[in-house]
Amino acid sequence: MQGSSSAPEHLPDSAYAWRRLAACVLVGTMASAGMWTVVVALPTVQAEFGTARAGASLPYTALMIFFGVGTIIMGRAADRFGLTIPVIVAAVAIGLGYVISGMATSLTMFTLAHGVLIGFGGGAGFAPLMSDISHWFVRRRALAVTLAACGSYLAGTLWPLVMNLTMPLYGWRATHVGIGLAVMVIMLPLAFMFRVKPSQASLAASESATAAARADLGIPPGRLQAMLTAAGLSCCIAMSMPQVHIVAYCGDLGYGVARGAEMLSLMLGLGIVSRIASGFLADRIGGPATLMIGSLMQGMALLLYLFFDGLSSLYLISAIFGLFQGGIVPMYAVIAREFLPPREAGARIGIIISATIVGMAVGGYLSGLIFDLTSSYRMAFLHGLLWNFVNLALTGWLVARRRQGMALAGAAR
Repeated sequence: MQGSSSAPEHLPDSAYAWRRLAACVLVGTMASAGMWTVVVALPTVQAEFGTARAGASLPYTALMIFFGVGTIIMGRAADRFGLTIPVIVAAVAIGLGYVISGMATSLTMFTLAHGVLIGFGGGAGFAPLMSDISHWFVRRRALAVTLAACGSYLAGTLWPLVMNLTMPLYGWRATHVGIGLAVMVIMLPLAFMFRVKPSQASLAASESATAAARADLGIPPGRLQAMLTAAGLSCCIAMSMPQVHIVAYCGDLGYGVARGAEMLSLMLGLGIVSRIASGFLADRIGGPATLMIGSLMQGMALLLYLFFDGLSSLYLISAIFGLFQGGIVPMYAVIAREFLPPREAGARIGIIISATIVGMAVGGYLSGLIFDLTSSYRMAFLHGLLWNFVNLALTGWLVARRRQGMALAGAAR
């Protein structure tokens, strides 16, 4: 049974808060496995079931769509009941999904297992974790949120390397079953780390702070949430091209899928560095400005993919891309906690982050479709750049609006 606590050991920024953050990172690493294992398995699944590249991208698309649905539902559940129940549900769903995937006899069965079970369960391993940990920090809230978000990138660093080792030895089916069992064994005990809820006094203090910040910004909560949702969708359609297709891209260029998996791990490993650095920066200059910087740098990295496709160049550009874009998605949670009602954080952050997930799903599928139509990824990279410009325009407007609001508020005082 979960309950709030005002004991000194359970106050914001306490040692308990840091232990809870460590548990969030580990849960996120397990729960987010599906986003990356399906990318590594894409060429093998395409050959196994005899489908086109767009068809082989469907399991990823289904996973990300249900991930988005799970993010909203799990976020609402976490607001009401705390995080323990969502994490337990996620552990069971993900574990079963991997076992069923390993026994799939058709692409349809493989796709449904990834969507309905792995994707939905994974919804507990990203936005709800960021929302939860935001209640446990004040001085280093942005850093804590970005660290909680690192679990998804740690998953992207860990699981492709694991699959590179196990798939040649045991096959992709046994590898999927093994991952499912590992996720359940590790996540279920961790669920009980989240039994304590933040105190009512902490929540009340957060309500006052966000109300004041929102008054300075001058944007109603619903309109701000809609803007962040649109920005999240556009940035992740752009982001999906390298992350979803780098493995297949390297295979098409003749470098082999193993090289692509290494690039994906490099990209996401450096994305962790980017997320941590973004957290430090956001604690100093705020979430909106940090988000705009990330959007600008991501666009620059995408542009490089259009001009260089040598093996060494792709390793370097993938590293740059990871360093530039890693902090973007957590900034939506940071901004939401800075300006939106904290008691609704799980639901509101869940909706915004679900838009980023839909963006990854749609972008991943469209990139595969564009490849099938053009037999090249060049137009897919250009498609991603277009959506990145949309994101940059929205984030630039938000930064300008905040500066204007702060200036007006300062003059009024």
